[in-house]
Formats: sequence, structure tokens, C-alpha cells
Amino acid sequence: MFANRIIVLLALVVVSNAFLAQKSRPFAHRALFSTANADVDADIASDLEILNRAADTKQEDSAKVFEALTDLEKKMRQKAKEDPTVATTMLEQLNGDWRLVFTTGTVDTQKKMGKINYFPIKAVQSFATKQQPMLIENGIYFGEWPVLKFSGQMDFDLKKRRLEFDFNQVALFNAFNIPLKQGEAAQLGAKSGLGSEGNVENASRGRQAFFNWISADETIATARGGGGGLALWKRVTKEE
Repeated sequence: MFANRIIVLLALVVVSNAFLAQKSRPFAHRALFSTANADVDADIASDLEILNRAADTKQEDSAKVFEALTDLEKKMRQKAKEDPTVATTMLEQLNGDWRLVFTTGTVDTQKKMGKINYFPIKAVQSFATKQQPMLIENGIYFGEWPVLKFSGQMDFDLKKRRLEFDFNQVALFNAFNIPLKQGEAAQLGAKSGLGSEGNVENASRGRQAFFNWISADETIATARGGGGGLALWKRVTKEE
């Protein structure tokens, strides 16, 4: 009789331990998941620190900026898969005016001229994301004077974080407005070096030019263009 009680007690201990082990696994998985998220966030913060310095000073080593851009692209892709609010927050933050600071240039431009790195002239892109249809504007400036300004509509794919756009008008010296047919903006962009031959090919197939957006916050934004180049923008403030 006593032996039977011992056997029953041992069986209860085994079952209890097995149950506790099953209950503890989700917490262990959560802990590992939390640690992985913390590591990704730390890497993102480190990359953004380098890119913010580059945007502020234009003195950061170009190789370090390129490395930070490529690493941020990878980490943000991972973060966006785990957190669907990343894309919606990014779209909200993108609203406003952004000055192009650094670009590797399109793949076509790199073959012809090498990497551009810090962009030598004033180029400002504006995004109106809080209205429908959403609007995009791309301007080249001499000082405060816009020499060339493209404008059109855009769409944003939240799942892919892809901004697709098509310019339907160009303004010269902020005075002469010229309507553009489909594909004409892509051709002008490719000839000027601001766009890629790939955009011309996409337009011929009825596809729009695009950016695969990496990040956007209160100070800087980053993206990879349809031509394969990486770019860094600084938010334009009223003081600038």
C-alpha cells in the first residue's frame, strides 16, 4: 500500500514538471524574441546616429554612411515584418519637405560617373501624404530659387513600403508650367542623371517609378530608388 502511494506521488511530480515545462516555454520564447528585438533596435539606433551626423555635417566618411544605409535597410526590413505599424508610422513621418543629402546614384550613374556620395546641389523632394490623392514634388534649386520642379501624384504600398509615383507637370524657373505625357518625366530624369534608364523601361511598360522606403522620422529619411541607388534626406525646417 505504501509503495503504491510512492508510485502515485512520483507520477504526479513527473506530470507536474512536464506541465510546468510546457507553460514556461512561451515565456522563454518571448524572452528570446524580446532580446532579438532589442538587438535590432540597438543596431537601428546606431545606424541612425551615423546618418544624422552625415545629414547635419556632410563630413561623415562616405563609406561609413553607405554601410549604415545598407545595414539600416536590412534591419528595418526585419523590423517591419515583425511590426506592421512601422510602415504606417513611416508614411505619416514622410509628410513634408526633404533635402537630398547623400546618394550612391543609380546603378546606371555609378557605371558612368562612380558613386556620387554627398549631393552637390540643392535638391528638395516634398511629399503630401495626409491627403488624397497624395502628391509628390521634386525640385532643383539655385539658392532659394527653384530652377526645375517636377510634380505629380503618388501611392504608397504599406506592405512593401514602396512609394510609386508619376510626374505629370514640370515648372521652369517657377513660372512656366509644362504638362508631361506618360513616360516623359522618366526620359528627362534619365537624360539629366537624376533618374535611371530603368524608369524609362518601366514607363514603356505602363509601370510607375518608385522608391523602396527604408525609414522616415522627425529628422532624416532613407530609401532605395528604382534604379538601385541608396539615398539619405534631411528634413527641411523653417529655419533652413
